Amino acid sequence: MGVAMIIKEHRFADVPTPTGTMRLHVLEPAAPGRYPGLVLYSEIYQITAPVRRMAAYLAGHGFIVAAPEVYHEFETAGTVLGYDKIGTDRGNDLKFTKVTAAHDSDARAALDYLAAQPNCTGRLGAIGICLGGHLAWRAALQPDVLATACFYATDIHSKTLGKGDDSLARAGDIKGELLCIWGRQDPHIPLEGRNLIRARLEEVGAHFTWHEFNAAHAFMRDEGPRYDPALAHLCYGLVTELFHRRLGLGDLNG
Repeated sequence: MGVAMIIKEHRFADVPTPTGTMRLHVLEPAAPGRYPGLVLYSEIYQITAPVRRMAAYLAGHGFIVAAPEVYHEFETAGTVLGYDKIGTDRGNDLKFTKVTAAHDSDARAALDYLAAQPNCTGRLGAIGICLGGHLAWRAALQPDVLATACFYATDIHSKTLGKGDDSLARAGDIKGELLCIWGRQDPHIPLEGRNLIRARLEEVGAHFTWHEFNAAHAFMRDEGPRYDPALAHLCYGLVTELFHRRLGLGDLNG
């Protein structure tokens, strides 16, 4: 388990959705064979260099990874928002502008794309960070998503994704296994919010694992002052264990 592999060069796939063409950034093992598929959801900045490196890490552990440009209706394909005030303001504005139903149809399109690939086993999962943690939770509502990892998922507790969302209310619709990871020093998801989410998961009898660490928001992002490399290493281990156990190894054989 967890044997690293050489990956293919980063490629793009432009897939249709009800709200327009969505670009997927696809990374996958170079070795021939069939592998499980993962949808990787980014922060509000779209597919930045840290997100590409996360995708490469996951692909190197035996997964076909598709990372969607989550704001494809509003930005030209290939747009990356900066880790600065301008980029943050734009990303946050679009987070509240895009309706939740469009994120759901995007998830369906990305999952269908992965399932249709000849080198995919058809066993699917989702993972996301920040905004992407919430979008991974939304993807977990799809019945064919068997495992999901949500890192410091924003707006679930406040029900403020898009024009308002029902993500917390629909927690009982998540049938796969859920891994939730949080930072205690994250101002975006305070203790009261984390407690609300956990209580709801307990209420509906969800199959989940919960981890809280002494860390700030975006501690997985390998750029900037909040990055915690030792903690990121630990969390990647939790993620790969989940996905290998629930989605299988495919033809990963070391």
